[in-house]
Amino acid sequence: MTVTTFIARYEPALATQLRAARRKMRAHFPRAFELVYDNYNALVFAFGPSLKSSELVLSLAAYPRWVSLFFAHGKSLPDPHKLLRGSGSQIRHVVLESAKHLDAPPVRALIKAAQARSSDALKKAPKLSTVIKSVSPTRRPRRPSK
Repeated sequence: MTVTTFIARYEPALATQLRAARRKMRAHFPRAFELVYDNYNALVFAFGPSLKSSELVLSLAAYPRWVSLFFAHGKSLPDPHKLLRGSGSQIRHVVLESAKHLDAPPVRALIKAAQARSSDALKKAPKLSTVIKSVSPTRRPRRPSK
């Protein structure tokens, strides 16, 4: 299994959005691990300074109809534009209208704030490398039902 295979399961428009969003996120993390989880519910690309899920900074998650940007410690991030959604104890997310949404100043500010929390560890991380962490034997359909 490869990342290309995972992404190919999505509708072409969503796959294009996911590839563009992933490319932009990889540019934000020249030193980090990109952990790939092909989970039951979503395909996830998580970025952090180590292979430990407890140290993740943020992630992209692709669902059949949208892509979301998740912040591991989103509850404590400054969010003056009220973009973050969710009610969990830590994680918050932004549903991306398109990959260009990642370039919006309020979203970029959230990304920078999330990175700042782990800046020392990210500086010590190796050059960006991709690791497929898990592949679920069963998964929900990656394309919306019609």
